[in-house]
Amino acid sequence: MHHDLKVRYARFVMMMTVTAAAAVANAQSYPSKPIRFLVGAPAGGGNDIIARIVGRRLAELLGQQVIIENRAGAGGNIAAEAVAHANPDGHTLFLFNTQTAIAPSIYPHLAYDPVKDFAPISLMASSPFLLVLNSESPVRSVRDLVALAKAQPGTLTYASGGSGSSTHLVAELFKMLAGVNITHIPYKGAGPAFVDLIAGQVTMYFASIPPALPHLRSGRLRAIAVTSMQRSKILPDLPTMAESGIANYEASVSYGVVTAARTPAAIIRRLNTEITKLLDETDIRERLTGGGADLVASTPSYFSRHIKDEVAKWARVVKISGAKAD
Repeated sequence: MHHDLKVRYARFVMMMTVTAAAAVANAQSYPSKPIRFLVGAPAGGGNDIIARIVGRRLAELLGQQVIIENRAGAGGNIAAEAVAHANPDGHTLFLFNTQTAIAPSIYPHLAYDPVKDFAPISLMASSPFLLVLNSESPVRSVRDLVALAKAQPGTLTYASGGSGSSTHLVAELFKMLAGVNITHIPYKGAGPAFVDLIAGQVTMYFASIPPALPHLRSGRLRAIAVTSMQRSKILPDLPTMAESGIANYEASVSYGVVTAARTPAAIIRRLNTEITKLLDETDIRERLTGGGADLVASTPSYFSRHIKDEVAKWARVVKISGAKAD
């Protein structure tokens, strides 16, 4: 019996040694083919802009092509599900953002779990929203807006990029904390929402900064507040929601990179190292922060905790507001 245990132990040690050697070999040969970087939004928006800036430099650092795939639809869930179910070899990445953390509360039959089915690699950026209105609107401040909404309950409208989207939930959080009734008008993405806001068809929109900036600079839209706790470095004259009288209001969209769960730790470490490195490069920093983002490279474990916190936060907003997806 004693001999039998020795034999089994020797086999176990050999198996673990072979497994460890295989993992090291996989990591050393990684990446062995082009990497697909899935984005759950159309080209041209904030998600796409960040993915393309990061993807281009990551390809140079890894020595393999990084192909950006825009798979819009179902609130980004089509792209997220594809990555959650991909081979865990690090060759399929996903631009995880706040929308993915909202998804479990909005979609009751989600085909993936954003906490269990992804291996977090690194947070990359965080960007607040801007409360924007048509430039011809008589509203000049958040206090003006709240007063008007209370005087005319249900008549003001807000656009979103779709029911259950981050721009929908951010507005619902505003309604809850400001105690106002404003009617939701969902659109199929940021592009159509901007079109109708510029045309004066809707009152307001909580827009992410990168796609909003050209409209602000052209004078077609006006921003009256930023949703972060501190003022934006790129728009320092714009007050925060707290400064505007909405206490405890904070909302931002965070962007990070994840891959399929069970991807070898050595590959996760390699990707984390390269992403952290590129986010520290002057050119990349200027391009990302120039779009209003704050860079927040992180460890995989920190990003994992962040995802769990975001899932819990937006679950509370969904429950209280009764928000639903399309």
